[in-house]
Amino acid sequence: MTDERAIPAVPRLRELDALRGFALGGILLVNIEIMSDPSGFVPGAAMTVSEALFHNKFYVLFSFLFGYSLTMQFRSAERVGASGRGRTVRRCLALMAIGAVHAVFFFTGDVLFGYGAIGLVLLALGRLRPRGALQVAAALYGIGTLIIAMMAVAGRDAGVSATERERLLDIARAGWGTAAAWRWELFTDRLPTFLLFGLFNVLPLFLVGLAAGKARLLESPARYLPWLPGVQWIGFGIGLPISALDAITHWPPLAGFSVIAGPLVAAAYGATLLRIIHSRPRVTDVFAPAGRIAATVYIGQSLITSLIFTGYGFGLAGRLSDWTVLSIAVVLYAAQLALASRWTRQHRYGPIEYLLRAITYGPTRLRPGPRTVES
Repeated sequence: MTDERAIPAVPRLRELDALRGFALGGILLVNIEIMSDPSGFVPGAAMTVSEALFHNKFYVLFSFLFGYSLTMQFRSAERVGASGRGRTVRRCLALMAIGAVHAVFFFTGDVLFGYGAIGLVLLALGRLRPRGALQVAAALYGIGTLIIAMMAVAGRDAGVSATERERLLDIARAGWGTAAAWRWELFTDRLPTFLLFGLFNVLPLFLVGLAAGKARLLESPARYLPWLPGVQWIGFGIGLPISALDAITHWPPLAGFSVIAGPLVAAAYGATLLRIIHSRPRVTDVFAPAGRIAATVYIGQSLITSLIFTGYGFGLAGRLSDWTVLSIAVVLYAAQLALASRWTRQHRYGPIEYLLRAITYGPTRLRPGPRTVES
């Protein structure tokens, strides 16, 4: 048995929680498009702004943090002499189960199932050293970018017809049975493509987070703070113009460059938040609580937007302007930040986190104890 006194406790990183909580806002701004209309926003200013600023940016940040958290979970397991691999397998299987339910009953764009499945692949690569993890990540992401670029040049998706859009809206406004049957069919049909996409676009981001976590990058502000201005210059100076140009023109040859631009902009967003919270620490209190209960906040977004847009509630899918939809997302996110702050003052975990921990660690680990990180 490992002597806990010989291994320092793993602290909960408020910077990591703040980044995760911040990313949840961008994820909502993207996801609400499909919740409000299964075919997405119509071409126009709102769609262009969303594609330029939000699409393919915040899932990048969230995926990086998933990989980083894995290293902290392993350190926590090592401290108590437990099997980090066993814990991770159970956690990934739990994510897949929750994600499948989420995808079928609430949101077709669920990521939890994919995170669980691809997390198992990450676990198999978990022994890689930081340099090796970065090399594998670069190779996989490069292949994925090339595939997307070739597909775009071969012919971009022309979108759905007006008739098909109305059919999808009718399904979205339908009751539980009809909508769930359609989502199940969509989930199973898309699963192979979804997992393949994950291997080339999500797994590399997990690996970058794994490398950063093994280097304990976010635990050493003195190491990363000097690099943040450069990250901002590259992300906002190179990545954002490419992303904006692609959103405005939809020129096929830009597709591959836009895939690369996404992580650059995401890194710039993260760097900006880190610089802000180190100069104004109280800003951390705004985002960190939501990051602590990220799974609950994420599922909560789908529950609330389902009540707004689907037949479960008001059935407003396709009946609001795109700008109104984005405004709803902003108001909902602000409310979630406030509620998360209040919840975490009284509870250590959110409801979904309690469930994940019960499966990962066993019910006894839900009892109060030292505050160590197991994100």
